[in-house]
Amino acid sequence: MTIYFYSTREEYGCFSNFSPHGFELDNLYWYTSEHYFQAQKFVGTFHVEQIRLVKSPKDVARMGRERSRPLRPDWEQVKDDIMRKAVLRKFETHADIRQILLSTDNEEIVENSPIDYYWGCGADGSGQNRLGTILMEVREKLRHPDGAEIGNIAVK
Repeated sequence: MTIYFYSTREEYGCFSNFSPHGFELDNLYWYTSEHYFQAQKFVGTFHVEQIRLVKSPKDVARMGRERSRPLRPDWEQVKDDIMRKAVLRKFETHADIRQILLSTDNEEIVENSPIDYYWGCGADGSGQNRLGTILMEVREKLRHPDGAEIGNIAVK
């Protein structure tokens, strides 16, 4: 069986970066993993705090796509590790959603985004599903907290 998620109102909505599960990371509090992820595009600028303080993750996503802000030059190289870091911290912080993720056993997890072919599966299912893959990596890391690193980031 494959587990699909997209909207925060669905059964596995807590897997969405828009889910209201805040956490502390880099000595700051983030309302959602989307907030952390989008802010990291502009690390070292005032845009980080501007994005961090916006309430709606939908607004944060829009702000992160605005190219009037100076995107960090290494973004394409670091974005997967930044997503891993945020997703891991979110599930480390919240026991209730950690149990939901762990309860998926070894099922494939797919972000059923009709528009995102990188983080999701896209409209036709041909997308890379990077967010789903990261969720499965985090699930494995949570099962074996003393195990190896995930991706290129040291955890804990």
